[in-house]
Amino acid sequence: MPSQWVQTYDDFITKNAHQVSRIESTLRSLTYIIPGRFRDAEIASESIHSGVQLLSLYHDTLLRRAHKLTKLPVPPSLSQPPSPHGRYTRFWTLKSGLYRRVAYVLQIVHYVELLCEMAAKRRGERVRWRVIVLLEAVKAICKLLLLRITRSRPLVTPTLPERDPVPDEPEDEDGLDFGDLGEDDEDRRNAQDRSAYANGNGNANGGGADHDNKNTTNNNGEWVMSRTGMSLPSLPAPGDTSEYLLSRVLTADDIKPAPNLLNRLQGRAQAAEILHILAPLIFAVALARSQNKRKAWTPWLLGVGAELAARQLRDRGLRTTPLERDEWSRRGWGMGWWAMRGAFYENVTKGVAAGVRSRMPGMVAGIMEDYEYLWENYHFSTTS
Repeated sequence: MPSQWVQTYDDFITKNAHQVSRIESTLRSLTYIIPGRFRDAEIASESIHSGVQLLSLYHDTLLRRAHKLTKLPVPPSLSQPPSPHGRYTRFWTLKSGLYRRVAYVLQIVHYVELLCEMAAKRRGERVRWRVIVLLEAVKAICKLLLLRITRSRPLVTPTLPERDPVPDEPEDEDGLDFGDLGEDDEDRRNAQDRSAYANGNGNANGGGADHDNKNTTNNNGEWVMSRTGMSLPSLPAPGDTSEYLLSRVLTADDIKPAPNLLNRLQGRAQAAEILHILAPLIFAVALARSQNKRKAWTPWLLGVGAELAARQLRDRGLRTTPLERDEWSRRGWGMGWWAMRGAFYENVTKGVAAGVRSRMPGMVAGIMEDYEYLWENYHFSTTS
């Protein structure tokens, strides 16, 4: 019976793929309003968030498997080449079973790390910091394994392919989907076309009796052909023609083999990547061994120093592909999270946040106050 329930659930998800993201987004929005509302609210909020994230990971696997089995045609509006990140991660996920398993472990740990810290804190500070160091060590080991599997190529975030957009099926204005009619239903299709023409909808151009001209537009403004049910993308505005055409042009990176979307690291660049991977673990170990974890500057300086050293050692000549530039840009913005950690937050950012909160409206100030509790008391609440 449980296996039948799982199969029923899997069938429901694959048949309602275009609604899955909406449901997940609705559940995820609950985590933004729960903190601070009642006792142990942070555990309830993080439990919902972790559960939704894990469920989303399972849904991604189901939808990817269903798309591969059914080989559904992609409508013209979604016929652009996949993103470099999607091509790269999909290549390694399909090529290496070890990469796929390690990437899943890394993603799962990232989703549940804060919840594990909250649960461990109830057992005491010593247990909590052991769990923090253990989780950071697991993440570092997984990243080093991925670095090895990809033959010393930089890590990308996330390490798994992101979910592809799922279009809604185009339907006729009478609710009939012409795309579902098979070759044996030619007479039925022609009868429907003649009926539509007799009602005055068969001539889109105001002349002639060609029933193929009875076309409609869907909610996305795409031109839907009545006989085949296929859709054509809407024409751009006159001023956007060049941008529209360029978005349909294949570039050198679009036809480049997926492994070559990232350059291989050697020498100093490889040392920089390893140092970038170990920086969070260095910071966590130094904090765990520190007596005054809130105001001690040594752990924070070690962590930031490791990150800055990695950035200095990194070869700038490797930023030659869009995927590399996106990843380096993301890591640059991720450096901002160091302002929310350790002694820097306690001595600098906390006072700034209090000043900003005092000038904000009541509701915004209340939300900031609720989240300050997480920033001050949980290590993984400020991980990038």
